[in-house]
Amino acid sequence: MRKVDPVTLEVMRNTLYSITDEMSAALVRTAYSTNIKDRRDCSCALYTSDGRVVAQSEIGTPLHLGVMPKVIKSILQKFNTAQMDPGDHFILNTPYPSGPGHLNDITIMHAIHCNGRVIALVANQAHHVDVGGYAPGSMPFGITEIFQEGIQIPASKIMSHGEIIIDVFELIKSNVRTKDEFSGDIMAQISANNVGRKRFLEVIKKYSLEEVSFYMDEIMNYSERRMRSGIRLLPQGEYEFEDYLEGTGISDEIINIRAKIMIQKSSINVDFSGTHPQVKGPINCKLPTVEACVYYVMKCIIDPGLPPNDGAYRSINLKVPEGCLLNAEFPASVVQSNIITTQRIVDVLLGAMFKAVPEKVCAACSGTESIVIIGGLNPKTNSYYNYVETYGGGQGATYCQDGMSGVHTHMTNTRNAPVEVIENNYPLFVEKYGLVPNSEGAGKYRGGFGMTREVVAFLDSKLTVGTDREKLRPWGVLGGHEASGSKTFKVLPDGKVVQLPAKFTGELDKQSKLIVITPGGGGWGDPFTRDPEKVLWDVVEGLVSINRARDVYGVIINPHKMEVNLGATKELRNKKSTVNFS
Repeated sequence: MRKVDPVTLEVMRNTLYSITDEMSAALVRTAYSTNIKDRRDCSCALYTSDGRVVAQSEIGTPLHLGVMPKVIKSILQKFNTAQMDPGDHFILNTPYPSGPGHLNDITIMHAIHCNGRVIALVANQAHHVDVGGYAPGSMPFGITEIFQEGIQIPASKIMSHGEIIIDVFELIKSNVRTKDEFSGDIMAQISANNVGRKRFLEVIKKYSLEEVSFYMDEIMNYSERRMRSGIRLLPQGEYEFEDYLEGTGISDEIINIRAKIMIQKSSINVDFSGTHPQVKGPINCKLPTVEACVYYVMKCIIDPGLPPNDGAYRSINLKVPEGCLLNAEFPASVVQSNIITTQRIVDVLLGAMFKAVPEKVCAACSGTESIVIIGGLNPKTNSYYNYVETYGGGQGATYCQDGMSGVHTHMTNTRNAPVEVIENNYPLFVEKYGLVPNSEGAGKYRGGFGMTREVVAFLDSKLTVGTDREKLRPWGVLGGHEASGSKTFKVLPDGKVVQLPAKFTGELDKQSKLIVITPGGGGWGDPFTRDPEKVLWDVVEGLVSINRARDVYGVIINPHKMEVNLGATKELRNKKSTVNFS
């Protein structure tokens, strides 16, 4: 048996991962839509010729990177590598039977040839701002089946011998509202794959095909060894948790997600039995999406620096009953699962793992990606516009530090769109953008603060808002408080304020204003044990009010000198049992 050289293994690992990072850089630079070029809602990866993921980009979302292996396997089931010619690219977006989390996430795969055969695959997945369907942005509420979401693209060839297959391309584009953005983003995805092919062939030329193939396998074996070693250090046993979603956009029913995690020697089994049946509404999931959530959580807890690839997840097994919310049967609607359901899956997994390794788990983050879509037809240009953005919220605190504020957490890794980009590209005006004071979950270490945007529409538009944690707010741990929840309002041109449902598709009239407030993050530990100087700092920054500092943290601040009254603070904290924390 050939011996593995550890230095070569590390050099090769970083070389292959650098290829996927360069692919991502190419995709971001050449993309047309704000959602990809500014918010970076895209991911790239390198695979063996039989579809095992070897390397993934640093720029990318855990959700994309977790579902892409199943997407690649779906393409390979239809197209054998022996049928693939140099210059061929393949496209897929449908979650059924096994694919991306929703139709907006379009995957393009490319086969790398050497000596007349396929030696590896490169692929990327990007969220397109529109794929047709019931409403602009293709992520509406009030729908019950995937046919209402947009165009479904089964595994198909989009490019042959380096030339776009015009009939296929035009068929897809004719079902999309924002045709220029779609076309530009598709070409950017193809370009990113071409970069990956070029760089991989350079590596083959430098090291030889045999050498690279050997170390691709060993990189995966290395990740497996590290993961199993990390699992052995966890407390053995069974850990359960349950959390809830607030309605489907059709009904207000409370929907549970339940998980039991069984840690046994060097493997982990996760059982979602007892989770709510699939629902009418777009928050159902397919299995690859759930797998992505589980892989993300276990990597974060067990070995955050672990190279993510096929080997890293060989020791993790899932049981997700068919027909439940997390393994819905065709043709259930799934389009909002990426935005809302995945975040709650993570909360449930973290809640269970907190019982095993609390120091490796954070309190609940905002628990929703809080998507906002404003779109319609611009009569001046006679073309459609689609503003699509997910809004960051508060990160949950950990045992040793505060949560970050106004950021994307867990299954998303995207950025907030700059105000200038929004106003330059869409008929919108951003009247306010900032953090929400007093929205954090108080604690010895506080959660992050939620954020708000107030957006004025210059044209009559269609609006979709998808959020959660309005009433069942992000939880704290070990005495830490829950954070504030989400809120959404519409201010009509006459000044009347209307509170909107958390899950809503409807109208946004010209000169109306949309106000979105995202949840904060949960706190860790008793707020009365928080360092008074840290409380003072948040007050000075305008994030915590003086009254909240007194009532929730037990810190008395002199408003004139803006300094802590240590004597009065100590006295108040000694009377902790008489303080009302409501």
